[in-house]
Amino acid sequence: MKTNVYIDGYNLFYGCLKHSDDKWLDLYHLFANRIIQGQNPNAVVNTVYFFTADIKSKISTQGEAAQNAQQSYHRALLKMYPDNIAIIKGYYALEKGNLLRYKQPPDKGDRVEVWRLEEKQTDVNITLTAYRDAIQNKAQQVVFVTNDTDIEPALKALREDMGDTIIIGIIIPIRSNSRRPQNEKLSRYADWTRSYITDDELADSHLPDKVPTQKKPILKPKYW
Repeated sequence: MKTNVYIDGYNLFYGCLKHSDDKWLDLYHLFANRIIQGQNPNAVVNTVYFFTADIKSKISTQGEAAQNAQQSYHRALLKMYPDNIAIIKGYYALEKGNLLRYKQPPDKGDRVEVWRLEEKQTDVNITLTAYRDAIQNKAQQVVFVTNDTDIEPALKALREDMGDTIIIGIIIPIRSNSRRPQNEKLSRYADWTRSYITDDELADSHLPDKVPTQKKPILKPKYW
C-alpha cells in the first residue's frame, strides 16, 4: 500500500519534543518503521513530508546557534533519506501586535504592544500536498501527523472526493503520558487514529550522532 506521511513540525515539536532529549529525531524510522508498519504491515512508506519553518535567530533563546542546529538537523535528515524525506518550509512572521491586557472582565481600552510570532503557510502546504498526492495516485494511504483542527476541511474534501479509494490515517503527536486531548474533529474522517507516541518509540528513533557525508560529517548539536 503506497503511503505518504505529512508531519506538522510545529505540532510535533510542542506535542512531543520540547524540553526533551529526542529532538534529533529520525522521522522516517519513527513513523514508517515503528508506527505505520505496526498499524498495517502492508504499508510501504514512500515519502515522509516534514512541514516546518526556519527559526528566527534574533528571538530564539539560543540565538544563531539554534538556527545552525536546525539547519544541521534538516541536512542530516536529507542525507540519511534522500529519496524518502521531503522538507517543505513555510515561514515565521514577526510583527508588532497591539493586544488586550489580561483582565477580568476584558477592557477594550487597555492594550499593550507585543511582538507577535506566527507560523505561515504550513497548514496550506500540508493540505495541498496531501490532496494532490491523492488525486494524482501518488498514495493509496495518507497519514497526517497533527492535532490541528485547521486541516479538517481538507480531510473532509479528501473523503468526499476520493471516497473509499483513499485510506486516511491520523497520528496525534502527543506523548502517551500527556493529558492533552486528541482532536475528535480530525478522527471523524479517518480510517484509523493513533492518539499518542510513546517515550520508547521516540527514544528508539534518533539519528546517528555523526551522519557521514562526502565532506565533513554532520554532527548532532550539543543542546539539540
